[in-house]
Amino acid sequence: MFTSGLLLIVSYLLFKYTVQWIQYYNQTDPRMPDSIWRYTCDYKVIGIRDICDLDDKPFVRQRRKRDKIVTIMYFIVVFAFIFSMYFMASLLGLIL
Repeated sequence: MFTSGLLLIVSYLLFKYTVQWIQYYNQTDPRMPDSIWRYTCDYKVIGIRDICDLDDKPFVRQRRKRDKIVTIMYFIVVFAFIFSMYFMASLLGLIL
């Protein structure tokens, strides 16, 4: 139970760290979305022309870095869910 609690604390700290990086990248360019959970428009949308690597290379590179950090954040959320299930199972084992 101590291990699962420690893992939950570490995953929370990692989550807050990645959220701070996402907010940093959101503030670097006004074209970045304000959302923490959404990916940027890095795919083809009908009627909207996406900025490609040839148009604005620094922005596209920065957008891809932000998307990688969002992916890492999702992995941390999934692992935190697994750790919380491990914590609840060990807590129920202790109670019962």
